Amino acid sequence: MSTVTAIPGVQAPRSARSAAAASRAAFNALLLRDLTVLRKNLGVFIARTLIQPFLLVFVFLYVFPQIGQGIGGSSGAGGESSFATVLVAGVVGLSIMFQGIQAVALPLANEFGYTKEIEDRVLAPLPVSLVAIGKVVAGAIQGLIAAAIVFPIAAVVHARGVQPDLSVHWVLLLTLIPLTSIMTSSLGLVLGTRISPRNIGVMFGFIVLPLTFLGGTYYPWTTLAAIKVGGFPWLQALVCVNPLIYVTEGFRAALTTAPHMPLYVIYPVLVAFCLLFLWVGCRGFHKRVIS
Repeated sequence: MSTVTAIPGVQAPRSARSAAAASRAAFNALLLRDLTVLRKNLGVFIARTLIQPFLLVFVFLYVFPQIGQGIGGSSGAGGESSFATVLVAGVVGLSIMFQGIQAVALPLANEFGYTKEIEDRVLAPLPVSLVAIGKVVAGAIQGLIAAAIVFPIAAVVHARGVQPDLSVHWVLLLTLIPLTSIMTSSLGLVLGTRISPRNIGVMFGFIVLPLTFLGGTYYPWTTLAAIKVGGFPWLQALVCVNPLIYVTEGFRAALTTAPHMPLYVIYPVLVAFCLLFLWVGCRGFHKRVIS
């Protein structure tokens, strides 16, 4: 019977890692790379996150009351405070949506475009769909950070006498922020894989802008019932196809005492949008990679 003799100074080869372990290590490495890039560009990220919500709150809740310009559909401090309450939740939801789309769709446009950086990512030892999910997770983390940055500004920047009626419901807030961050990042994956890099700028005019103005940022969904044709609240029904309306209404329920869409509608629809956008986005990502 033959025996194996160990050669001094030569280490026996280790067993290869399993496919699951290799995929997990590669996924963590890709995510860590995205977070490192975010850390190095933190100043640009904070400025990009703050500029739009700060201007919205500053103009509507500070400048308008100071110059005597009425807001909120009624005169007086009561109407202005009511509008401030509505706007705070809308601004937080809008910031998360913009951050999710910008953090995923715009980098994908560059990576699929002239840089071809996506080729390096898909060579990692993990399924292509996990590369796409990694982009979503990185975008969702940026959405979480955006919510933490924007809410204090939306809550405190207002003129004297224009006080938003805030009431934080922590269970709702701590479940809605990650859910909406994943949903908006998944939407960014869909847009980044379905729109060609040369047309990515058009996305904001034809997709993001309508989502914003019909997403309940400046008004509660419940008030749209007053807009009717033949007794049917057509606009209230139409905006239900807009994912942003569920985000803003969810934060309206989590942060304020204003009327809002029922929670038993908000949560299932947000989960459904997450699954739909992830499925469509991963399919589009796989198609773009192999083509």
